[in-house]
Amino acid sequence: MADSLGNSFLIVVLPLYITSGVVGGGTFGLAPALVTGIILSAYGFFNSALQPFVGKLSDRTGKRRIFVVVGLLVLTVANFAYSLVDSYGAILLIRLGQGLGVAFTIPATVALVNELAADTARGESMGTFNTFRMVGFGLGPVVAGAVINRGPYRVFGRALTGFEAAFYVATVSALLGAVLVTLLVSDPEVSEEEEASAGEDLNIAVRDHVGDNLLDPVFTLGLASLFIAIGIALLEPLQTQVNSALGQSATMFGIEFASFTLAQVLLQRPIGMWSDEYGRRPFILAGLLLLIPATFVEGFVVTPLGMVVARFVQGVAGAAVLAPAMALAGDIAAGRSSGTTMSVLTMSFGLGVAIGPLSAGYLSGVELPVGQPYATPFVFGALLALVGFVLVYTQVEETVQANASPDSGPSPSSSD
Repeated sequence: MADSLGNSFLIVVLPLYITSGVVGGGTFGLAPALVTGIILSAYGFFNSALQPFVGKLSDRTGKRRIFVVVGLLVLTVANFAYSLVDSYGAILLIRLGQGLGVAFTIPATVALVNELAADTARGESMGTFNTFRMVGFGLGPVVAGAVINRGPYRVFGRALTGFEAAFYVATVSALLGAVLVTLLVSDPEVSEEEEASAGEDLNIAVRDHVGDNLLDPVFTLGLASLFIAIGIALLEPLQTQVNSALGQSATMFGIEFASFTLAQVLLQRPIGMWSDEYGRRPFILAGLLLLIPATFVEGFVVTPLGMVVARFVQGVAGAAVLAPAMALAGDIAAGRSSGTTMSVLTMSFGLGVAIGPLSAGYLSGVELPVGQPYATPFVFGALLALVGFVLVYTQVEETVQANASPDSGPSPSSSD
């Protein structure tokens, strides 16, 4: 939660900082919205490429906690470094540093949650974990908008801009996360059988070599997570255009962004619990189906309240997918392969967070005859949600019944 609060600060702060006039050095000949999208996306591409390797390395060592702590310390340094630079090139390098920190943190964290969860309560555990993450993720944009608008500040006799104050809050949040994990989290004990199950080769399957489907179920869930993350992140680089079109402030934009997270906070844990009892697949399909109109309408609302409602419904859809999807992948993971298996979903989500702003910055220049000038990215996001629904419906089987039987373990997967 502490780490997510600091990182979500930057969702609001960076686009405003990049376009504030403080940052110099030219925009590489590109439009400001596209440059913003590239910088926001850079860390997502970088950390997504590294996550499977870090996940496998944590499988081999069985030492998850050290990866989490190192990643949070890297984020601490990167968040602080924003306050020291004022050029596009330097910001891009720092963003890559953030990506390195996230690559170390996320796969090991999710693997820990999966290994500490009981088989019959994996959905509840994933929902609880995601709820705390989303509390921080939701508070960040709201507080960040307020911090920027109320600056400058004087702290211990030193003048601070609103941007500097926001970067310092993000720094302290990441450092607090590292301290908490160091003091309160331990690695689970590893048996000889689990040690052997870790394997030697990094192997993420695309084809389903166990069942009768075309695609591996974990890979399919990864694609669904990719499409969800793209739809969620489309709003980020369009802040200036949205604020202008809807006649609103940065604080209101933060509220709109956070309304998505409010729905996640309210529903992730209950839906995770229900998926333990009623199955993962129905909730994943329902969420993807709801995501289609929720994403589409964001390009057509004309009031701040309309955007708040659209983002909230999008959050309901995301809550219905994310915890059950992570639990389903956890059901499939065997032995100590959690880091590798779960990294498929975390990598995909991170890649979607990277592609979303970049595609929004590009597609925002393609106007439709109806809707807001920036409607095209949201039509694109709705189409991706539809593709995700079709893929999960045709390629993913239920796992809860297998877990409910004391004589049957998690379903096998070629991604183990």
